Parts: sequence; C-alpha cells; structure tokens
Amino acid sequence: MCKVIFITGSSGFIGSNLAKRILTTEPDTKVIGLDNMNDYYDVRIKEARLAELQKFENYTFIKGNLADKALINSIFEQYHPDIVVNLGAQAGVRYSITNPDAYIESNMIGFYNILEACRHYPVEHLVYASSSSVYGSNKKVPYSTDDKVDNPVSLYAATKKSNELMAHAYSKLYNIPSTGLRFFTVYGPAGRPDMAYFGFTNKLVNGETIKIFNYGNCKRDFTYVDDIVEGVVRVMAKAPEKKNGEDGLPIPPYAVYNIGNSNPENLLDFVQILSEELVRAGVLPADYDFEAHKELVPMQPGDVPVTFADTEPLERDFGFKPHTPLREGLRKFAEWYKEFYMESVSYTHLTLPTNSLV
Repeated sequence: MCKVIFITGSSGFIGSNLAKRILTTEPDTKVIGLDNMNDYYDVRIKEARLAELQKFENYTFIKGNLADKALINSIFEQYHPDIVVNLGAQAGVRYSITNPDAYIESNMIGFYNILEACRHYPVEHLVYASSSSVYGSNKKVPYSTDDKVDNPVSLYAATKKSNELMAHAYSKLYNIPSTGLRFFTVYGPAGRPDMAYFGFTNKLVNGETIKIFNYGNCKRDFTYVDDIVEGVVRVMAKAPEKKNGEDGLPIPPYAVYNIGNSNPENLLDFVQILSEELVRAGVLPADYDFEAHKELVPMQPGDVPVTFADTEPLERDFGFKPHTPLREGLRKFAEWYKEFYMESVSYTHLTLPTNSLV
C-alpha cells in the first residue's frame, strides 16, 4: 500500500527540496503539500519551486495557513497521512523582532493544530523543524542535544523550543512518535533571500554595501540543503519506538537531533568564497571591488557569535553526517542565481528582507 506524506511549507526552501526528493525516488508515495505562498520573500522563487513539484502526478498542493484549524483537520480527514513533516513556519531571527505576530500564528498556533490533528488522526511519525537557534548564547561548543536550551535570545528561538516541548507533551500523552530536527544555517540554490549568502549577493549585484555583523567575528555551521534533505528522509523512515517503562506506562516516543555540517566557517572566509564563486559564475565582474562594498558592524539583537553542531547521535542512529563543502554548495547557488535572476527572468533591482545569519 502506498504511503501518504503530508509536508507543510512545501513551497519553502527545505520543504520543496524534500518533496521533490520523495516524488523522484518514491513514485508510489503520495505527497500532500501545504503552503500559504506568503510574500515574506520573493514569491517568484516559491512559484518556481511549486511549478517543479506540480509536474508530478502524485503531488497534491493545497494553499492555506497552518493556523487554519478547520483546514488542517480537513486535510487529515481526507488524506489520512502516514507521515507528517512540519516545515511550515515563519523563519528568521531578526524578522521575529519586528513582526512577532507572524511567529505566534504560524509557529505556535500552527504547530498546535498539527499536533491536535496527529492526535485525532494517528500517524506513524511526526517530523518537525526545530532550529540551532534554540541553543541561544550557549558557550559550550559543539552544541549537543543534551545541552540545556532554556535561554533563547529571540522570539523565533523561543517558538522553536516551545515546539519541542509541545511535541514531547503530545508524545507522552497520546503516544505520537515525533522527531524534532535542529537545522543549522541551511543554504543552497533557490534558498531564502533573507539568509546571508543570498542577501549579500543581492546587495553586491545592486552595488550596495553588505554589513558583516560582529565585525566578522562570527562562525556559522553552514549546511547544504541536499544534506538536510538526506537527513530528513532517513529520520522519516525510522520513528522513535513505542514502548512502556518499568512502571508499565508509555515512554514518550520522542527524539531530537542536530543536522549540521559540524564545520563552522568564519564569516569573512565565507564572504571571500562567496565572492569568488559569484565571479566564477558570471554574476559579478572579475574586477568587482568587494572591499569597497563591505562594512564591519556590531552584533545584531538576537544573533549569536557561533553555531556548531554535534551530529554524533545522528551518525549513530542513521549512519549519516552532512558533508558538502561550503565552496561546492556556494558554487551551485551562484550558478542557480545567474540562471534564475539574470537569464530566465527579466532582471530588476531586488528589494528583499534584511539578511539573516541563523
């Protein structure tokens, strides 16, 4: 019998890549995608991702909001998904400071609706996106899932930690197998324009100055999107085991893993590699004056100086570790950018959200 997989945020960066991977490699699997197609960033990117997915007969797209409880219930009632992958959320650290309502609606109420639906329409496995931002300003690195994460430094981080707590409660109360995945700085072609590599590229193309926060003294565990997808696919197939404890009561079938490259890159080195790849791809001319377009500025509210994933549990339980080198990933991004913005659509100056690093 073919499986039904429900992916929220299916036109988003990770969601669309995951859906395409499943549709390509598992033709007997039916994928239901939900996305609100909002304009948080360039909708043309979301539309292009959706167009790719709609080429597959076993893909069904539903436009709507996670916060619409009736809609979520109707999807579970009609399609009875076997596996749910919740990737639909309002992303971005700095945006959560200026637009907090969006985070409560999508990340809190939306996730609650998913949990309630999984309770009333039982699923084999609920997999959901958490974030490296839950580690806040923890000093100990690499970040381990055994570390305390009780001091978020942004509302976005607080919503992601809340998701983990809510999932644990539902796993305990209703025996719902759930796995949270703490993603570390995901990047790649057709990514999110609010992320640093994309935002920097837009500014450089427009002749604007890029701001490098904390005077360049930042490190990020950049993780290529294909590695993220590989990790998600492996986790989906192996739900936490349902079992009872010594007291005869259910032990929550609950788990949390980091998915990161385990190789933090200095931000200035990252900018150097990005600039070289943008020139190589023909996005910028060979004589572009990068030094004239860089400004070192203080740390921004909600940011952290370093992210660094301990992925040993992921390797132990799933035999996988992200491995794509930063240059290889940025090369693929630069080549996609050239094709998408400079060749396949009429290129205009882009006004996009302030770049984020998390």
